[in-house]
Amino acid sequence: MRIPTRGLLATALCAMLLAGCAAPTGIVDRVTDDDPSRLLEQAGQQEPAQAARTRLEAADILARQGEHTQALEIAADIDDSLLPPETRARWALLLAELGETLGEPWAVIQATQELDALPLAPDRALALREQLGMALLEVDEPAAAAEALLRVQASRDDEALNDPIWTAMSRLDGQALADLGRDADALTRGWVELAELYRTSGGDIQRLFERLDAWRERNSRHPAARRLPADLVALSELRGLEVRHIAVMLPESGPLARPADAIIEGMRIQHRAAGGSVQLSFLDASHGDLEALYREAQSRGAQVMVGPLDKDQVTRLEQQERVPLPTLALNYGHGERNGARGLFQYGLSAENEARQAAVRAWRDGHRSAGVLVPDNDWGRRVGEAFWDEWQARGGEVTNAVRYNPNAPATESTRRAVSNPRPDALFLLALPDYARQVPPTLDYFGASRLPVYATSHLFEGQVNPQLDHDLNDVQFLDIPWQIPDAAVGGVEVLPFLDSYRALREESDPTLFRLHAMGVDAFELARRLPQLQAVSGMELRGATGTLRPGSDGRIERELPWARFVNGVPQPVLIPGIFGDERAR
Repeated sequence: MRIPTRGLLATALCAMLLAGCAAPTGIVDRVTDDDPSRLLEQAGQQEPAQAARTRLEAADILARQGEHTQALEIAADIDDSLLPPETRARWALLLAELGETLGEPWAVIQATQELDALPLAPDRALALREQLGMALLEVDEPAAAAEALLRVQASRDDEALNDPIWTAMSRLDGQALADLGRDADALTRGWVELAELYRTSGGDIQRLFERLDAWRERNSRHPAARRLPADLVALSELRGLEVRHIAVMLPESGPLARPADAIIEGMRIQHRAAGGSVQLSFLDASHGDLEALYREAQSRGAQVMVGPLDKDQVTRLEQQERVPLPTLALNYGHGERNGARGLFQYGLSAENEARQAAVRAWRDGHRSAGVLVPDNDWGRRVGEAFWDEWQARGGEVTNAVRYNPNAPATESTRRAVSNPRPDALFLLALPDYARQVPPTLDYFGASRLPVYATSHLFEGQVNPQLDHDLNDVQFLDIPWQIPDAAVGGVEVLPFLDSYRALREESDPTLFRLHAMGVDAFELARRLPQLQAVSGMELRGATGTLRPGSDGRIERELPWARFVNGVPQPVLIPGIFGDERAR
């Protein structure tokens, strides 16, 4: 069977993982002297079942010869439902090994879809399930990854799995943790309790470790009690260094004053929701120079700085060797990399969304893309971000079209998808323009062409009457804008109290900036942790936030798809009764 390379439906994965098992370790044992090219030629003349077996032999030979990429392409294209059980097991082991070698987690997931039905020795089955868990982590399916890895640890009592299990557990929200812990064994319950106390500590390291000590006393034989995950060990070294005073340098006048006010409002709301234990000091960055603002913050006893918002000011900071205080800038500088020690950069970058769209389209199996962006500096920057990420993965851009936002979408859309027609279309557009694109695709016979868009096409308010023209368009957005698609409903959103307060009183056009303020406060109070713990992340209002190697915060956003004009989760292809063209 072929696995669809889209976001996995969590319930389907959990059902796959909960069945009884036997399991993996090596790959194909049999050696053949046949030439792979000749075998592939033979397969083209054979009936389907025999052809599948012949292609497997060719892939095996290529893998042994070190031609891993070609071997993976052939193995992944085999319809494994045509293989008898023993041969299917050989195929699964080979494909999983190739996927792991080449860093293609979807291949590992494809190989393990029928894991429990494969006739494998127990040690091989366990090894294959471990590969599955690691692959699920890579594609950001933490609940399913935790299920897989916990089953392996239950069989092996292997403390070496503590770190990946913790990575999966720490990405789960409260509802997912509760679901995992329901009717669970002692091993899983222990992990769930540990993740819960971490999640509810609110960044207070002292509180976390007081609760952790009590947890270890109750669970002394648990693998995580015997050897703490590395991230928690790193946090333990920060006890007593919690952030208690944050300075905020944002403009009170000028062109950036309005977005700055929205960010500050979000920070204030989250500050109150978090109990007000952190002091906030606000400095006007409209006219003062950065050095003076840092001196003022230090004189007030601030431990961390938030700001600036101006892109040129951020650029000046990133060119320094280090910043006077650990700093969370609220924009990204012009440089290719941030070079200043202690400087983190965070913002709602459209370029970041474009790169994620390229990754998503590639993972969905598309290899050629049309690009449709506005003919202005914004469109150029975002279009280049998509193009660069797409080509870096081996994709081809068939047509890149810059449109006039004030003109009808008809001609630009036609040019983006014609001669040759791509597998997918990347769209950057505001709502009024974006709503014209799908009907135009229908008119030109491209109604089945998948469309990947940024958050800018969604106004943030559900409006089926207007947005029905966007049906089937996939887009990414912050969790606070698409709660049903992102986390399964409002009740499990990050920072729910702040969401409710801001949603009731916010201007919809500023709501994303309010959410940014909430996350800015939470990131700022965690800056020492972000500096000390590699791979640490925050499940925030604006996405899952992780610092990159140069301190620039990367946002992982959830995907949605318009169905009857309403954003819904992106599920397995065919779930809506259609198959999108590739």
